[in-house]
Amino acid sequence: MEIEFIAAGAAPADKSALALVVFEGAVLDGPAGQADAQAGGALARAATAQRFTGAKGQVLDVLGAAGAASRILLVGAGKKDGFDDVGAEHAAASAYNAVKTSGLTTLRVELPAGGSAAHAGLGVRLASYRFDRYRTKEPADKKPSITKTQIVADDADKALAAFAPLAALADAVAFSRDLVSEPPNVLYPAEFARRVKALESLGLEVEILGEAEMEKLGMGSLLGVGQGSTRESQLAVIKWYGAADKSAQPIAFVGKGVCFDTGGISIKPADGMEDMKWDMGGAGAVAGLMHVLAGRKAKVNAIGILGLVENMPDGNAQRPGDVVTSMSGQTIEIINTDAEGRLVLADAIWYCQDRFKPKFMVDLATLTGAIIISLGNDYAGLFSNNDELSANLLAASGAEGEPLWRMPLPAQYDKNIDSMIADMKNTGGRPGGSITAALFIQRFVNNVPWAHLDIASTAWKKPSTVPTIPDGATGFGVRLLNRMVQDKYEG
Repeated sequence: MEIEFIAAGAAPADKSALALVVFEGAVLDGPAGQADAQAGGALARAATAQRFTGAKGQVLDVLGAAGAASRILLVGAGKKDGFDDVGAEHAAASAYNAVKTSGLTTLRVELPAGGSAAHAGLGVRLASYRFDRYRTKEPADKKPSITKTQIVADDADKALAAFAPLAALADAVAFSRDLVSEPPNVLYPAEFARRVKALESLGLEVEILGEAEMEKLGMGSLLGVGQGSTRESQLAVIKWYGAADKSAQPIAFVGKGVCFDTGGISIKPADGMEDMKWDMGGAGAVAGLMHVLAGRKAKVNAIGILGLVENMPDGNAQRPGDVVTSMSGQTIEIINTDAEGRLVLADAIWYCQDRFKPKFMVDLATLTGAIIISLGNDYAGLFSNNDELSANLLAASGAEGEPLWRMPLPAQYDKNIDSMIADMKNTGGRPGGSITAALFIQRFVNNVPWAHLDIASTAWKKPSTVPTIPDGATGFGVRLLNRMVQDKYEG
């Protein structure tokens, strides 16, 4: 998608749609009023006939109105006092979604006064994401026809400059969505590692550890998950040194990368198992974050750690009742082989804090179905041992429209993962399942400030109700973590 910023009054392109973003209760103010006058009152009549009020998410498509544009859209932005950058993104994305397969080639968006043209461009970039590399017979009229979006700006050069870091963010979200969307026969641990290694072209440093290296480090917890697969497990270590002092203490992010999860010997039901290709959504988000930090040359030192495995049930797979020894030296009794993500994170997090001594660690994981029961499909669960880190994450979450809800870590629940024969067991049962999973991870944090984001509820949307997120992989976490780094941790 080509994004162009233009001055008000520029002539509409041929075969274009004009989208006028309007506030609730002020539908025909500003450019919309001018367009209505040119159209002989057609917009006002259509708004009345369709009960269009300008409420957030409403789109009125007026066909046959007089004017240079082939189609005119009124796009509701809701109340004026609630219109922010995310509102501009959603309005522009809604306009794109309304005409993307219309046969027109250009979309022109006019925002109300004060709207961010740069963020409108981001909204269209995100909405126009499409994973279609395996479609071979799609009819032409089902394919998007809009190839360029022109956004009217008071100062086109200033808007273009503001869009540059947002374009890097859009690239990173698309990279994350691509990883999560790939089928599991294409994206297995070694291929995931190769794609991350290719990010060195952006200036990142990437190390890949194979099973031999992890065995020497004592990563029995992570390796146990992948021992039933013919695909070798990997640990990807991504480094970005963008601070003025390259030796300054880094911040760190850890992602669960289970490229396919059958459940292992504790095998999952067949229905819906195909969705388990996105059980690496946490690793995909961390990879996307490192992509955008490098893409916009963030002034921070940051580490990304991805634990990449497949959980498969062959004759060598680990069994319920096995005991494994983690890199930390702590032993774990396996109760359920489908509680595998926390086993991957246990070694990845210990390795991260032991080697890099970070200021804090944030892990992301599609960890538990219980978080969906707790929070539904729109909020990810936040668990943390540090109030300041939690506050920073929640602030970024609100600013970027990626909702988090802080969950408790009650000490009295920790006993639920005590084992009779080992230091702990890998599941505490159904009650409070997301909480006991987080408490398990906390045993490997070693008192470093830490937050755990359980994104099982938000990594994949079908259907999606957010205009900037097409059905499928969301890239959830890339935006909020990038925002937190930008606002709180860059020098």
